Amino acid sequence: MAILKVRRYGDPTLRRRANPVGAITPDVRSLVADMVETMYDETGLGLAAPQVGMSVRLIVVANDETREARPLVNPAIVEQGGEATAEEGCLSIPGVFAQVTRSAWVRVDATDLEGQPVSISGRGIFARVLQHEIDHLDGVLFIDRLDPVTRDRIKRKIKKEGLPEDAPHRAFAL
Repeated sequence: MAILKVRRYGDPTLRRRANPVGAITPDVRSLVADMVETMYDETGLGLAAPQVGMSVRLIVVANDETREARPLVNPAIVEQGGEATAEEGCLSIPGVFAQVTRSAWVRVDATDLEGQPVSISGRGIFARVLQHEIDHLDGVLFIDRLDPVTRDRIKRKIKKEGLPEDAPHRAFAL
């Protein structure tokens, strides 16, 4: 296993819609292992393949209570409801945090590493992690979900000051 380099805001891979994963190959399994290691090293609760430069529909997410990582291949939100606003950060935009409104709960269908269909539900932080990481697969960053004034202020600050090399994580970053 290896710790991968997390792509940062401005990297074009973060803005592309990722391609579906075909077969679960040894390369896919190896990528998952490296992504889990990277997520833990970065103290994140989730990581999407585009964040490590691979434009495929693959995420790893950690339960916020047990921190157990779970890979999801070709995940899709199939049900969602409610509304919740909470602070989010992103491993690809270190040092930037903002209040983001998302669905309060979601149900996601995906495939596991055995090629079997899985369906998982999430509420609270876990629902937020699932939505945040699936957004990455569509080239969407959390700042895209902010109101235009806040988003533009953050973008101007990043352009002027850049991103910090070692930004402290608050409660968590996704």
